[in-house]
Amino acid sequence: MFALVVRFDLKDEDAAAGFDRLTADTLPGIQSLEPGTLVYATHRVEGEPLARVFYEVYRDRAAFDEHERQPHTLRALAEREQYLSGVRVEFLEPLGVKGVTS
Repeated sequence: MFALVVRFDLKDEDAAAGFDRLTADTLPGIQSLEPGTLVYATHRVEGEPLARVFYEVYRDRAAFDEHERQPHTLRALAEREQYLSGVRVEFLEPLGVKGVTS
């Protein structure tokens, strides 16, 4: 299993709306074309309207690498920059799991 958490801080409300549209446009490709992507969960942060958190779980590092090569992901990676004031990526090392297993 390979997992990560990404926090996106957005420039303003217009940027947040654009980022959310980009995310919504990207999800169908992830859902239909990436069998190795086990969880791709996107969240608003309660009390922080300009923050988003993604939790991603992949079967293994190869599945994550495949996700990063997909046209829908490449588009999202390129277009998201216009909306961001900051980003933080944390790669996770599982210690115990219930629900999702590789």
